[in-house]
Parts: sequence; C-alpha cells; structure tokens
Amino acid sequence: MHVLLTGSSGWLGRFLAPRLRAAGHRVTGLDIAEGPDTDHIGSIADPGVVRTVFDHGVDAVIHAAALHKPDIARYPERAFIDVNVTGTLNLLAAAAAAGHDRFVFTSTTSLMINQAIRDEGGDAAVWLDENFGPLAPRNIYGVTKLAAEGLCRLYASEHGLPCVVLRTARFFPEDDDTHTHPSGENLKANEFLNRRLTAQDAAAAHLAALDRAPDIGFDTFIISAPTPFAREDVHNLKSNAMDVILGKFPDAADLYAARGWSLPTSIGRVYDAGHAERQLGFRCSTSFSDILAALREGSEMPFTHDPGYISPKE
Repeated sequence: MHVLLTGSSGWLGRFLAPRLRAAGHRVTGLDIAEGPDTDHIGSIADPGVVRTVFDHGVDAVIHAAALHKPDIARYPERAFIDVNVTGTLNLLAAAAAAGHDRFVFTSTTSLMINQAIRDEGGDAAVWLDENFGPLAPRNIYGVTKLAAEGLCRLYASEHGLPCVVLRTARFFPEDDDTHTHPSGENLKANEFLNRRLTAQDAAAAHLAALDRAPDIGFDTFIISAPTPFAREDVHNLKSNAMDVILGKFPDAADLYAARGWSLPTSIGRVYDAGHAERQLGFRCSTSFSDILAALREGSEMPFTHDPGYISPKE
C-alpha cells in the first residue's frame, strides 16, 4: 500500500521508512526538514501542503510528526497547537475524505504523567496502563498530544476512519534533559525496566498497528519494553527497587558494578504494555533481559545512545 509517513526525517522516521519499504509498502515522506526518506518539505499545519501530498494517491497515514517535549524551550505554545493539533486534524480530514481504512498516530506516554506522578511523592510506584486517569498533562506537549488523540477518537466514531493511537515510551537517543544521575547509557538501560523501548521496536509497533487498524477500529496502546514487574510490586518498587530487581535478575548488581553502573533504588512509575500484546498482537523484542545479556557478553548495548543527536529540524 502507499503510506504517507509524516515526520519522515525524524528519529522514528529513519527507522520506520525502511521498515515499511521492506514490508512491501510504497512510502511518501513528509517533513519540515530534509532527509533521505523525505519526499515533500512542508508543514502538516498547512492544509495546502497536506492536499498536495494526498494528490499523489496515498492509501494510509502514519502520523509521526510533532513538536516534542524538548521543543518547549525553542517554540511558543501556539506552534505546538498548530503542529500537534491542527496538523493532526488536517491529516485526519484528508484521510477521511479519501476513504482511507487506517490511520496510525504516534502519541506519547508523557501525556499520562501529571505533576504529582513526576514528583514521585507517594509510597508506591504508579502502575500506568490505558485505563489510568483522569489524565492531566503537565505541559503544552502533553496537552496537545492528548487533544490530538481526541481528534483520532472523534474521526473513528463520526467518520468511520479506523485509528490506532500508539503511546510510545522513551526511545530518544540523546541524554535526558532532566536527569543527571545516573546518566547516559546507564539511565537508558535502567529505563528498560519500566519506561523505554528501542527505536526499532517503536517502528515495528507502527507496522503492527498499520496492519491491524481496520480490524481494531479505534484503540489506544502503550508501547514500551515488557516490564518484569507486577502490580503487587508497586510498594516495594518505591521503597526498595533493588531488592525487587535482584529477586528477578540475581546477577544484575554484579553485571552493573563491572560496568561502573548503578541500579535504581526507587522506581516511581511502571508502564504496562500488556494491552498491546493482547489486542494488537505486538510485544517489544528488546527487554531488560537483553541489557543484562549484553553486559554478560561484553557486547554493544541493544539500544542507541547518542548524546550529540540533534533533530534535523534544528
């Protein structure tokens, strides 16, 4: 099928476009920045740009273009509304008018994190699945992504456009802009316990959603590496995460120590991706077990860490 991929020059796009082609799809890339997989330069906030791309006869949309959390320091709030909300509306309207039977939207688990969860002041880790709510995003990024999810739901119910929303956990390659310890690869490795996935798995989830969307109609899925924890662990995770981790991975402390890394002593949130496994038929292939396997073997980490990564749009 002919797939329009927005955000084709971004971090996800560089993994997703080749994977789509390998699956036999024709890909048209749309982005505001140049890139090897981008065919049209322009903003989804411009209805004329969207119309021009749709004139090429696309059959489906994977909408991964967005302003993200780090962009808050670079762009005004109005830009987030223009791109993340109006841009999504432009694409949904065009897809519905064209009679498409599938639309995949890249959302974020970030919109589930209110200020209280981020402050981690409770006595238990917060277990986050698709039923968690009410949602109260803490910044303009989360507010606009939640609004865009609502538009997807509206177009599924009122226009019959099957929409799958993927709330992806972290897969960015650069350093975290809020955490300084642990940092770098150590932090990313730890996050595979509760809040991270690889870019490759994020791309694979989008292909699964593209395939299943007509059967699903509308649904929202958290996409994250499978957590080794269970709901009954939430109090111990907050008070003594190390004991919980070592109970499941007895050699983790020694493997980490040999690398000069530290395991988390407290975990404040856990993303549960079980709904995606049950209903979408998708499970991330890389988990915390693979991190430990790489440490045992002395091989490269199964994720990308690039402190110097800069978004092409910048």
